[in-house]
Amino acid sequence: MYLYNVLVSMPITEEYKHQLRAAVPDGRVTFARYEDLDEAQLAAFDAVVGNPDAKTLAKMNNLKLLQLFSSGVAKDYIALGQDRPGLTLCSASGAYGQAISEHMAATLLMLMKRLHEYRDAMANAAWGSRGSVETPVGKTVLVVGAGSIGTAFGGLMQKLGSKTIGLRRQKDGNTEGFDEVHTIDQLDHLLPQADVVALSLPETPQTIGIMSAARFSLMKPGSYFLNVGRGSAVDQDALLEALASGRLAGAAIDVTVPEPLPRDHPLWRQQNLLLTPHISGYYHLKATHDAVVGIAAHNLAAWPNGPFISRVDYQTGYRQKETGR
Repeated sequence: MYLYNVLVSMPITEEYKHQLRAAVPDGRVTFARYEDLDEAQLAAFDAVVGNPDAKTLAKMNNLKLLQLFSSGVAKDYIALGQDRPGLTLCSASGAYGQAISEHMAATLLMLMKRLHEYRDAMANAAWGSRGSVETPVGKTVLVVGAGSIGTAFGGLMQKLGSKTIGLRRQKDGNTEGFDEVHTIDQLDHLLPQADVVALSLPETPQTIGIMSAARFSLMKPGSYFLNVGRGSAVDQDALLEALASGRLAGAAIDVTVPEPLPRDHPLWRQQNLLLTPHISGYYHLKATHDAVVGIAAHNLAAWPNGPFISRVDYQTGYRQKETGR
């Protein structure tokens, strides 16, 4: 068995087209936008590389493989486990570690060195010191969500002289990137010890609102907060209060609720906050694009028996371990 009719709907180059066609040499690969296809064409595909919305997905009744280009997996895709239990769902988890971890480190250093304040001062041609700065050397960095992105960030921070602690759903013996690894139920115990708290979590029922007002109150005074996972993990009003009160020295967030963030939202005006519009990943770094296409090509060729890269466990929303890899 193999895939006969594959749709690829994502930014693509000729190089990538060749790579994906080679993965299904006996099938047909179409490169198109969903809106340019009629219902009959959509219904004919047995595999998709892309992130179709719920309306489009409902028209694709013959899907056997859905390969997302995102690392996170939205609830509409998780619901496919009940609606279409035979559908193989894969994410691009593992492709974004380099790009997003570098973004995290860059924003943290920008806050610690007060570079955002100097950038703002340029508008007024204001020459002058903004005061003392911080260093990552000797700091304790708590990474909540020690998957591929969190692990890559932990490794970078170790190289910068930080002590790194990773939190994940369950221990698996892998401590790469971390001096310590604990389970997520230790969050409240570890928050007061951390100089930096960095979230890299998918959206699941367990992660929504995980950083509440109570948890921000547990953070060490003068600490820093980063979020590159999902905006739903954070009580944004509580974050604003922690920043405005000075409990947090600074924060950098790449995700919000909603997205796009309304122009009149107070987050835009918070001085000790760096806010970026969910751009830490995507394909801004070619290595990320290469990795996403590589995962997709592997999984197209591996269907139906696998092993797959980043196959999604419908029960947890996380990637499952595959035998044979």
